[in-house]
Amino acid sequence: MYRTAAAPTMHALARRALTTPPSPLASVSASRLRHFASWSSSSRASTAHSTSSTTRRIAARTLATSAVLSFAHSSTDSAPAAPTSGLPKDSMTKINKVIIVGSGPAAHTAAIYTGRANLEPIMYEGFMAGGIAAGGQLTTTTEVENFPGWPTGITGSELMDRMRSQSEHCGTKIITETIERVDLSSRPFKLWPEGASEPVLTESLIIATGATARRLHLPGEDKFWNAGMSACAVCDGPAPIFRNKPLAVLGGGDSACEEATYLTKYASKVYLIVRRDKLRASKVMAHRAMTHPKIEILWNTLPVEAKGDGRLLESMTLESTHPDTKGERRELAVNGFFYAIGHQPNVSLLAVPDHEGKFQIATDAEGYVVHPEAGSTMTSVPGVFACGDVADKKYRQAITAAGSGCAAALDCERWLEAIEAEEH
Repeated sequence: MYRTAAAPTMHALARRALTTPPSPLASVSASRLRHFASWSSSSRASTAHSTSSTTRRIAARTLATSAVLSFAHSSTDSAPAAPTSGLPKDSMTKINKVIIVGSGPAAHTAAIYTGRANLEPIMYEGFMAGGIAAGGQLTTTTEVENFPGWPTGITGSELMDRMRSQSEHCGTKIITETIERVDLSSRPFKLWPEGASEPVLTESLIIATGATARRLHLPGEDKFWNAGMSACAVCDGPAPIFRNKPLAVLGGGDSACEEATYLTKYASKVYLIVRRDKLRASKVMAHRAMTHPKIEILWNTLPVEAKGDGRLLESMTLESTHPDTKGERRELAVNGFFYAIGHQPNVSLLAVPDHEGKFQIATDAEGYVVHPEAGSTMTSVPGVFACGDVADKKYRQAITAAGSGCAAALDCERWLEAIEAEEH
């Protein structure tokens, strides 16, 4: 079959298909789906991206059919195969130089740098880790206009596909499996892919698992996500669909006030939806929001449903939380809705077994990985580095994540060189 330059990669098709509602044909084991997604990554020949619904349906049918055929072919086996890692069995006992866990800009930048340093990096990009396809938060956005090198913008998924191709070109082995848990008590570090009985071993580890925006998952939200609903005003606010339109921001902290103020550059009006009768933001940020002529604060209010014309968001149903009017609903006509209620760093793999809320490396009160030494990406465990949004609660941008991925790779390379020198 011939493919034009505009055809989506097989890996992109597989990932996109995994985010569509499953058909009856797709009711096969998760391990077989992982096997198919991993196999599809090896057949990448194009980095272009298509977002049409027709392509998504074709991808879903392709994945379902291939998975079913694989299942049918193996159904004659006398016993089911045991879960295995994407690495060959004899590689499970091999001590790798560096393993990268993650799949966003930080992870791929770290992979590119460690690959060019001949460290033979292994990347576990995850299989719908945290409910998001490999590629991270950017795969949930449409146009990316603030990443250098793309003067007319690029879709988030295409940008991540290109980063993935570059990582592979630089020598990174990418495995589409999720790391379920780790043991950082001694070197080599041990990592267990989901469903694996034996760990993979590594001398060093780069954690680039990111952070997931908190959402309410309201009725209608899935339909209008990226079609009027977002969790990043800085990323998506300048989009044409929001220009000179009424917009809404949910939240009462500094981030919410900052994003509401930022959106006033583009919106005709910005509603700041606050569930309480006061803001949690600092006095400076609160005053800025409360006195801005384009911002109207809706106190004691929560959104309960997103509505639109089937294509784009047109309104939000709001419900009162005030004791005197609790439960009363009204419609708010807006063309954009932005979550600003915080992020959840993806650190569950670092948890201490049987100790809820405790992690094997130092984190702050919100769960973000901390760097004990200023100017270094090293964590509290020597040989373990953290980059991207899992360690950044301030900027949370693709370009800053990429920069920290570079720093983590360089720190890791120098640390490995120092350890090797000590041992010899």
